[in-house]
Amino acid sequence: MELEITGLAFGGKGLAKINGFTIFVDQAVPGDRVLAQVVKKKRSYAETKVVELIEASPHRQAAPCPYSGFCGGCKWQFLKYNQQLEHKRRFVEEALAHIGQITGVPVHNTVASNPIFGYRNKMEFTCTNRKWLLPHELGRPDIEKGVGVGLHVPGTFYKVFDTEACLLQPQRGNQILADIRQYIKNSDDPVYGLHSHRGFWRFVMLRHSVAYDHWMVNLITSAEKPEALKPLADALMAQYKEIVSVVNNVATRKAGVAIGDYERPIAGHSVLKDAIDHFEFEISANSFFQTNTRGAANLYAIVKQYSQLSGKETVLDLYCGTGAISIYLAALAKEVIGFEIMANAIVDAKKNCDLNQIENCRFIVGDLRQGLLQMQVQPEVVIVDPPRAGMHKDVVQQVLAMAPARIVYVSCNPATLARDLQMMKDHYHILEVQPVDMFPHTYHVESVAQLQRRHRILS
Repeated sequence: MELEITGLAFGGKGLAKINGFTIFVDQAVPGDRVLAQVVKKKRSYAETKVVELIEASPHRQAAPCPYSGFCGGCKWQFLKYNQQLEHKRRFVEEALAHIGQITGVPVHNTVASNPIFGYRNKMEFTCTNRKWLLPHELGRPDIEKGVGVGLHVPGTFYKVFDTEACLLQPQRGNQILADIRQYIKNSDDPVYGLHSHRGFWRFVMLRHSVAYDHWMVNLITSAEKPEALKPLADALMAQYKEIVSVVNNVATRKAGVAIGDYERPIAGHSVLKDAIDHFEFEISANSFFQTNTRGAANLYAIVKQYSQLSGKETVLDLYCGTGAISIYLAALAKEVIGFEIMANAIVDAKKNCDLNQIENCRFIVGDLRQGLLQMQVQPEVVIVDPPRAGMHKDVVQQVLAMAPARIVYVSCNPATLARDLQMMKDHYHILEVQPVDMFPHTYHVESVAQLQRRHRILS
């Protein structure tokens, strides 16, 4: 069918209508006229793919990456960046209106990422013994078959194409990856089979410190075999002075995640140091750290602004992770209390407090649904930074019962942000929302909402 693309849906697909019937079009942008083929049809909508681009939108551009359209990493490279920012703002505004029934709240222009390529400080690449060939590679005798180290075709676990370069990581990372790939291809140890679950080499994870331009190489293997890894580690550290750490995570489980059952240092340090503003953080191979370091600085600056701290407040930082926001706000507050369910994250948070000589932060490990009920503090400010699923409704009610003067909600999902704010809006004025782009060329958007108490909640 021939379609005119009139909008973008959250999830990044183009949107078209025929007699009120909704059609989602993969790899299309507003202003495109396309010939599309239906790949899935439901009662209320259909999903299609572009067969032919009849007329290109003025918002479209040539994607610089040869894997665009095949890779699940960043699917918006063909959309001009100023349009990406505007659509992300609209995603937040429309979610508030349609899901939260919240209108009239300023949703500011999205804060841009700088840079828009090479911004990721962490990349994971999968090893495969049978790489997936791109359409233009099929049938070509000059294309090597077999071993590959790269990224996934969207929606699959076994289709991994050999990624020569990913534009989302700094160029040095692509050079390091190329050397690791060649070593793996020449290795006597087999690459892990994604169907057979046999083999040695499983994943390659690269971490980059923006502040110091240092690199960590994390090699994930199915068994502990230092004699196979030490020559690679020594060669990498000799070749690249920026590599300060090579570690080995040993993953014996079949699950396709780049986290080991245990970790062994191979060469250099066991952690990588990075910084946001003047705060330093030690990052281990499996630590959580914001993927866009410069974008995190933008995000935390807005959190600080919306918190309106004077130095007298007790701040409760829910879903605090490794304590980055707690540490960022500590000097401006009387006390910051972080709450997190992951015990290993709290270990990192305490280490990072010591590293930055911060003494007015404390951290609690536990499930918020039970833990908040037992807290004997009365915070003036609550910071909320939940996972994509948002806050559990019981946690929302417990926060409302605390009745802090201000709530700052940091969200990575406009839909759950809107849902949770709807539960709070009778008790809190939603003053403004600031979207922040942490992931250029994807539909993902972070946002920060500033809430001010209407009146004290009566128990």
